Amino acid sequence: MAAPVAPGVVALREATQRKLRRFSELRGKPVAAGEFWDIVAITAADEKQELAYKQQLSEKLKKKELPLGVRYHVFVDPAGAKIGNGGSTLCALRCLEKLYGDKWNSFTILLIHSGGYSQRLPNASALGKIFTALPFGNPIYQMLELKLAMYIDFPSHMNPGILVTCADDIELYSIGECEFIRFDKPGFTALAHPSSLTVGTTHGVFVLEPFNDLEYRDLEYRCCHRFLHKPSIEKMHQFDAVYRPDTPSLKLDSEYVYTDSLFYMDHKSAKKLLDFYEKIGTLNCEIDAYGDFLQALGPGATVEYTRNTSNVTKEETELIDVRQRIFHLLKGTSLNVVVLNNSRFYHIGTTEEYLFHFTSDSSLKSELGLQSIAFSIFPAIPECSGNTSCIIQSVLDSRCSVAAGSVVEYSRLGPDVSIGENCIISGCHIMTTAVLPAYSFLCSLSLKMNGHLKYSTMAFGVQDNLKKNVKTLSDIKLLQFFGACFLSCLDIWNLKVTEELFSGNKTCLSLWNARIFPVCSSLSDSVTTSLKMLNAIQNKSAFSLNNYTLLSIEEMLVYKYVEDMITYREQIFLEITLNRKQSDLETS
Repeated sequence: MAAPVAPGVVALREATQRKLRRFSELRGKPVAAGEFWDIVAITAADEKQELAYKQQLSEKLKKKELPLGVRYHVFVDPAGAKIGNGGSTLCALRCLEKLYGDKWNSFTILLIHSGGYSQRLPNASALGKIFTALPFGNPIYQMLELKLAMYIDFPSHMNPGILVTCADDIELYSIGECEFIRFDKPGFTALAHPSSLTVGTTHGVFVLEPFNDLEYRDLEYRCCHRFLHKPSIEKMHQFDAVYRPDTPSLKLDSEYVYTDSLFYMDHKSAKKLLDFYEKIGTLNCEIDAYGDFLQALGPGATVEYTRNTSNVTKEETELIDVRQRIFHLLKGTSLNVVVLNNSRFYHIGTTEEYLFHFTSDSSLKSELGLQSIAFSIFPAIPECSGNTSCIIQSVLDSRCSVAAGSVVEYSRLGPDVSIGENCIISGCHIMTTAVLPAYSFLCSLSLKMNGHLKYSTMAFGVQDNLKKNVKTLSDIKLLQFFGACFLSCLDIWNLKVTEELFSGNKTCLSLWNARIFPVCSSLSDSVTTSLKMLNAIQNKSAFSLNNYTLLSIEEMLVYKYVEDMITYREQIFLEITLNRKQSDLETS
């Protein structure tokens, strides 16, 4: 007999499904004033990414996958130094002012940060994290649609201002039937989710003002005394941020903290930040929208954090000065907290998280209604002990085999293809006999090189760290490729260790900028060739890459040909649609 499902879990699932249904009703239809966002803005890291996002947005609007009558924008970071999501927020405010003048002070605006290169989930690198496909919906939902669906109730209970969120997380929550989350207080308002102390060390943690109401509720409006950014467990205790559950319904440890996800700022606070940005002119350091804006808020905020650079990837001389100026600018501004006691926060920004949530995680699967086979042609997959494979908008021959724990998206696989466990296969076309070892990552990109259509397939292990870098050629032995020393891999591929082996910054050598991926004239050849590279490493047998033009992932993103990738996905979509129509005719 199945174990009884806790009421909180049922409520969460029902609330999530209601939001999805409501969004589905708005897809492809003009929205009434105040019913939806006035503006939905997505940030991009560079002009190439900006163009890719605009092309995908226009495709979605054409296919009626988004609500109509909304202003959709892509705002690109200025060229030059990395400015972080805080810098991107400031830049987006400037873009809004340029486009709308004083008019934007009456708008509800959703700002989605999607400006990274997704080095920890590279199948999202070419087309963007916000366009990551999810295993449900017809047509398939991507992260953008899910964000819009989950925030569907926000705009109508919000004063003019900006809601700031990230492209690679999912917030699910349930509150009373007649209740709504209101963003109507001056200053900043953030959502808070109960989390373990370990989760708290990698997120923002709220130190809340004492609360007199003893009754436990799914929705509570609280004031934040101070905000801690990625604190140690010791620090959480020191500042009284730790709680003990007084109700058994919470699926929590004996102790928990309230962690952050998205936040809202009213128009007055946004204007204050914009004026500050206009004064600075050019930003030359990475500002974190969470760490650098929220830590300045609340009556307990102190200036110490501005000098703490332990969580900073690159310390610039300007950083401490800019942080201190932001602190003094925002000091005294209130941080209101919407505590959501029956909520979940999921992050899907790494290959590990992606595979876990799409194939093994029963919670997210049941809450969102994720499918093992989502809008695809492939016979049913037997569910085995909760861990299954996941097929998204793909056409697979019935004799092809996909092991548990693997995800296949936007691909065509023939009868003699065998995929090992925990693999990610994206945008591939494999009709030959092929065996993909467990933990393989394959992602094909269309390229435009000198006016010609070409293809290249990035291939490595899902556990490889593409961000890990070394400063000198003599240290590349410290890099790992598919579980092997990178230096020995180069030997197997008959490649010489020279500076020419790496693109971009020659003092930052990594798998990301290693020129090891062959350029081919057809998609299927590209996949086959890159697969031979992987198999050569696994079997320790030579496979020379000498006669190929080779690119790094960094370079692939420069040459990426977005239209062709969208066309390939569209061809798969049409084939599946036609197949379904024929099946319906046969069964009717």
